[in-house]
Amino acid sequence: MASKDKSSKKNVLELKTRQGTELLIQSDNDAVISDWLKVISSTISNKAVDTDEAIEEEIPDSPAIEKHDKEKDHKEPKKLRPTKVVSIDSSEQKKTKKNLKKFLTRRPTLQAVREKGYIKDQVFGSSLANLCQKENGTVPKFVKLCIEHVEEHGLDVDGIYRVSGNLAVIQKLRFAVNHDEKLDLNDSKWEDIHVITGALKMFFRELPEPLFTFNHFNDFVNAIK
Repeated sequence: MASKDKSSKKNVLELKTRQGTELLIQSDNDAVISDWLKVISSTISNKAVDTDEAIEEEIPDSPAIEKHDKEKDHKEPKKLRPTKVVSIDSSEQKKTKKNLKKFLTRRPTLQAVREKGYIKDQVFGSSLANLCQKENGTVPKFVKLCIEHVEEHGLDVDGIYRVSGNLAVIQKLRFAVNHDEKLDLNDSKWEDIHVITGALKMFFRELPEPLFTFNHFNDFVNAIK
């Protein structure tokens, strides 16, 4: 079951794949989520066995072994290969499979690689808490940069924050921010103010949790009333 810092909703399952992908599965129905948990747990157990067997069965012979076999067949076209050679080949294959299995099971997950700093968390799609902690602030730098630029250059523009900018250019700006490129919003590439506001709106749309957080939803509704 997912912890409260992952989701404030009830009945949330947290699932992590071997590749490092993280999923949250939620249902308001207790019986439904209980059935999901049983089925997922059972599937994981069965899949673990199937995966080990598949690795044993599907790993092809090494090119060296195949070449050796073809040479033997060419030299002795009408004779079976000696039993001793087959036994040696089988032993080498098992050793190769064992080493490969060992390598595959030791591969780090995406989460582990990210925690070691080899992969940096992106700005878009990151939670506000993680982003502010990483930047050691209370408001993301990209948000500040956009708002300051709009206040300086865009307050006299008609339709500010309403008119859509060029999506292709917005995506280029998003890419630059996510890849830590030195960002200068005064650059001619971003001269359309609607591109800046469009990127800022996209940032808020892609937050894992809305700016008006789930756990305060009822408070916001009551305040509106």
